Amino acid sequence: MKKFTLLWICTLVGIVNSLQAQYVVDYKRTADVYFEAKDFYSAAQYYNKAMTKFDTKTGTFIPYVVEKSSKKEQKKNKDYEEVKYRLAESYRNYYDYASAEKWYASIIADNPAETTTLFPLVRYWDGVCLRALGRYEEALTQFQQFKASYKGYDDYSAKTLIEIATCEFAVEEMKKIPRYTVTKLAGSVNQGGANYAAALPDQTSMIFTSSRPDSGALDKKGNPYVNKLYFAKGGDANFNVQQKLDIPLEKGVDMGVSSITPDGNTMFLTKWTTKNGQKNSSIYMSTKSGSVWSEPKKLSANVNAEGYSSKAPSVTPDGKYLLFSSNRPGGMGKYDIWYCQLQNGTPNAPTNFGNIINSKDDEDAPFYDTKNEVLLWSTNGRIGFGGMDFFIAQGNFGNWQTPTNLGWPMNSPKDDIYFTSSNKDVSLQGGYFSSDRESVCCLELFKMKKLAKMMTGSVLDCDSQAPLTGAKITLIDPSGNKILKQITLNETGRYYFEVDPQRDYKIVAEKENYFSKVLTANTESLLASDTLFNPSLCLQRYEVGKPIILKDIYYDYDKATLRPQSLVVLDTLYNILVDNPEIEIELSAHTDSKGTDAYNFKLSDARAQSCVDYLVSKGISRSRIIAHGYGETKPIAPNTLPNGKDNPDGRQLNRRTEFKVLRTGPKTYGQ
Repeated sequence: MKKFTLLWICTLVGIVNSLQAQYVVDYKRTADVYFEAKDFYSAAQYYNKAMTKFDTKTGTFIPYVVEKSSKKEQKKNKDYEEVKYRLAESYRNYYDYASAEKWYASIIADNPAETTTLFPLVRYWDGVCLRALGRYEEALTQFQQFKASYKGYDDYSAKTLIEIATCEFAVEEMKKIPRYTVTKLAGSVNQGGANYAAALPDQTSMIFTSSRPDSGALDKKGNPYVNKLYFAKGGDANFNVQQKLDIPLEKGVDMGVSSITPDGNTMFLTKWTTKNGQKNSSIYMSTKSGSVWSEPKKLSANVNAEGYSSKAPSVTPDGKYLLFSSNRPGGMGKYDIWYCQLQNGTPNAPTNFGNIINSKDDEDAPFYDTKNEVLLWSTNGRIGFGGMDFFIAQGNFGNWQTPTNLGWPMNSPKDDIYFTSSNKDVSLQGGYFSSDRESVCCLELFKMKKLAKMMTGSVLDCDSQAPLTGAKITLIDPSGNKILKQITLNETGRYYFEVDPQRDYKIVAEKENYFSKVLTANTESLLASDTLFNPSLCLQRYEVGKPIILKDIYYDYDKATLRPQSLVVLDTLYNILVDNPEIEIELSAHTDSKGTDAYNFKLSDARAQSCVDYLVSKGISRSRIIAHGYGETKPIAPNTLPNGKDNPDGRQLNRRTEFKVLRTGPKTYGQ
């Protein structure tokens, strides 16, 4: 079940704290008392203290010391491991997965051969913690090893298969292009306790549920963490609490998870009590007169079946249906999604959404976009990222297509739930949801925005063809040479930009000591698809003053005239100069040793100048290029063999055209 809040920890009585002065407190026994009472937070504190009583070199435990007498016989090594295991269990049971995983991993490392005998479930629970932390590949390893060693055929063996599928799914999904951006709400809405289930009366207002401490709403035991409805003002990803919603709330009852009808005058909400760890919830209705909400009235058995729970009401945007989650009889599993038609605001007989939508586990927090016929809800009964995941299904109330996981980052390793849209035309373009992805204990409010259209591509090193980590990629609007966004590539060498369809863009890829490249792209194709895949770019490395050979530059024999095929190569240099307007180069030509020095100097000068003239004719400033003929003075291979005979291969290498960067300046765009 969803963790709504981390309740304050009750102090247990009966712990002996007035032992005689000669005894030191037995932390392990105290921790065991808390553990058996399911006060896992306190248990973890005392198990941590108990760990200090171990001699970690011998792995033994000293429970207490009696003054003026010899020490008692030390316990066996397994006691030390059992304390560690219970410490890990305590952390896991109050959702501190990072701390729990550390101790599970320590047990596995200490007992690689005996782990399955001493603690048969330790690899399973370590995998659960790793998965909850988003370390899917490590979790997969633990689940696979658990599956290979576990001999039982029970819930754990069955759940392991689901966990393995979950990890495999998540690993592949994380490789895909993100379709949404997710931002935690700023302002005061996420301050204190759990904050979740936003409803939007208008674009600048939010009603949400919070368990933030408030002495004015204590339950019967004096607990200040009571769930109530709050009103906030703001917009986008920033909302500030104005006040508690003015609606009656009796002591001992939590209230929240609201949905408001399109006219803004009727609210459906959940009220619940928790007794002995068991939650019982029902759906109520309140109406507004002016700015005052009436005392909520419990809905009929059409929604609230006697002896069962109903929760998470959601009114469709057209006001015709009430959707909710319930464990009432007639469902597919635990909590199912149900709906009622609203007749003058009153719910008719309920209908189950059926087994295409509902699973054998929990379905919760439905939202239906009537205009686009899309159902969105949360479930832990399907393969996803772990915890409660968002799924969508296209269809109407009589026919549904196969549900689809909304993917990362809408879904996370933890619980993601309670979506509401901020876009009246297309619900999944933007909205708000709740998640405990950034919290140990509690749900928090997040904003989502769909990345409707994406442009992506990769940048490589021209020589190694490896992804060019650290390259800077800039997205530019060429109409005004405006920089829209800049990113630095990670180890994948791939970039992603959100773009608009039917527009021209320019992408600049650059890295220090590499020639920059510019790619132009038109997004006309995004009218029919979500993603534009640009061709890969490769950047060539250079060093100032170090020559780079231009291969396949040919001239007529004994002349400086460029052959047509040489122009293709010079066009490559032209593109480098266009994409890198800050550099100045020397363009040089070289000959072999045939002919006189004077002749070769003259010929190489003429050939270098013909290359420069071609580049200038295409628009490159003559001030950026120096022509230089070196004749035969800079050979890169022998012109003759050691026996004095001619070396045609060497001469061929020496007859070459090169360029080198003389100086560079600050990077500029839009040239």
